[in-house]
Amino acid sequence: MKSHPGAAPHAITAAEFDCEVVRNDAVNAEYMHIVATAEPLATSVRAGQFFHMLCPKGGANAPFFRRPMSVYRADPEEGTVAFLYKVTGNGTRALATLAAGDRLDLFGPLGVGFALEPGWRRIVVVGRGVGLATLAPLAELAAASGVGVTAVLSARSPAVMMSADRFEAIGAEVIEVTDAEGTSGPARLERTLRGLIGEGRVDAFFTCGSNRLLLLLQRLGREFSIPGQVALEQQMACGLGMCFCCVREFRVGDGVAHRRVCWDGPVFDLQEAISW
Repeated sequence: MKSHPGAAPHAITAAEFDCEVVRNDAVNAEYMHIVATAEPLATSVRAGQFFHMLCPKGGANAPFFRRPMSVYRADPEEGTVAFLYKVTGNGTRALATLAAGDRLDLFGPLGVGFALEPGWRRIVVVGRGVGLATLAPLAELAAASGVGVTAVLSARSPAVMMSADRFEAIGAEVIEVTDAEGTSGPARLERTLRGLIGEGRVDAFFTCGSNRLLLLLQRLGREFSIPGQVALEQQMACGLGMCFCCVREFRVGDGVAHRRVCWDGPVFDLQEAISW
């Protein structure tokens, strides 16, 4: 089974953690940022990996399954992990009720994260919405490895644009595009990306959070033989590959293979992912 360079047969190096919430603040009208204490195993999480989070149960919000959530930041010195999430359903509504001092149950780190090839000198990350939570740690990993980053950040409007400061802090070139300003359409983005390719500034593409971005990067990747990786968002039950709840189809050669997003991913080769 062909996978991206970071994927390999892996043992489970995860544990369940009873964490204390440090803070749980609103980023804007739709998104929240939660920070919790974490043990060394949890803070060793790689960019692109995720935790299975047990949302609190109470009142009308009684989620049964855990929620998979990509790590937004891990700080070994501070002993914390952070997550960026959108309040949409029972689970995230319940999560939004947590306050400093409350307990949060995490299981992880889980899955296959991003991988950087030694020869890459400049990467382009293109994300939208909460997908930016997955790409921010990747940008920091790249910067620490001496790899330059161009970050194309997409949102419905400037009011819900997130994470630009995280990318700017590591010296990334940040390009913000929004629906409200008419700058986020595929045609406009394609012109921008073709310009970067023409300048020799794209050794690899990375994306998360948008089907139309995936399709655009796949097409440009095929045309210019640029590799890439995509972090997929998927409902999961166990997070360990046992329940086969998160199986999706992937292109493999001339055929189609079925893979578990939680175990074989959530990061996959850009060209193997099938749009949804």
